Amino acid sequence: MKKETLEDIVRITGFSKTTISRVLNGKGEEFRISLDTIEKVLHAAREINYRPNLLAQTLRKKSGNTIALAVPHLSNPFFASIASNISIEAKKNDFMVMLFDTQEDPQLESNAIDAMVDYHVDGIIIVPCGESPKRLEEISKNTPVILVDRYFRNSFLPYISTNNLEGAYQAMKLLLTSGHKEILVIGGPTVSVTTQERIMGCRKAMDDFGEGARMQVLGNEFSIQNGYIETKLSLQRDTPPTAIFTLSNTIFLGTYKALEEQGLSIPDDVSVITFDNNLALDFMKPAITRVAQPIQSMGIAAIKLLITCIREHRVLHSKMLMTPTLTVRDSVKIRR
Repeated sequence: MKKETLEDIVRITGFSKTTISRVLNGKGEEFRISLDTIEKVLHAAREINYRPNLLAQTLRKKSGNTIALAVPHLSNPFFASIASNISIEAKKNDFMVMLFDTQEDPQLESNAIDAMVDYHVDGIIIVPCGESPKRLEEISKNTPVILVDRYFRNSFLPYISTNNLEGAYQAMKLLLTSGHKEILVIGGPTVSVTTQERIMGCRKAMDDFGEGARMQVLGNEFSIQNGYIETKLSLQRDTPPTAIFTLSNTIFLGTYKALEEQGLSIPDDVSVITFDNNLALDFMKPAITRVAQPIQSMGIAAIKLLITCIREHRVLHSKMLMTPTLTVRDSVKIRR
């Protein structure tokens, strides 16, 4: 795909590069360029969808080796950990990382992708929050794109993720074989493949071990508020859950707060399992059982895969699922 350049605006308007650059940098008035000239330059730029190479402007005397990384919600410890591990591994390979927080907003993600294109980064690692891979697929024709954690089932884009189905299956199996009959699952965004796969794992475990048990799936955000509200509501039911499986640590924090407010004890009153690992879970009373994802391995693999694409000019379609670990602690009570 041809990228429009400053020369195209020169050709269209007949003005010099110097004049055009001054206008595009907002210095038209400072250099006493006429309003008519400014308008013609801006109109031409808009017409051809001109995007300046900002990276070339800011790093003129420096090497490239720049990777863009986009994650939803850096406030989420899981995504913060992904970003940290990728940044550390990138530095080891002499790559600089530009970090974007898309806040689980497809429009902010689109803006971030625009910025990545503007900066002419060498490669992109992204935890996508949008529903369609088309934009990223188009960009990948010129710039390597690797998906981490989330991916698109019917896309050729390479990805590195956790076997979410297996992790959720093992967690739900533990609850069911511990005798729980009323189980609440609180999930994240329904468009997220991680949510979908985890719920599929729960349902598979219900088919295999859930005779006489009921599972209710609620929630639609990886947020504390989601966990808090759905837990509060579920406790008002005629038959409240004896176990809650939260599909992220942020959801778990909301659930924990709600249970504490109701004066309920983990695991005596309600058993809890969460998806995602965090050292703080071992320091809670009781320590929390969870499905731990291999975040460090995911970050290292993503960087290695991307650097291979960049340095060898190869198009890779690797689709990698890493095995999670069920870390059993003290938050699940055996009920007979």
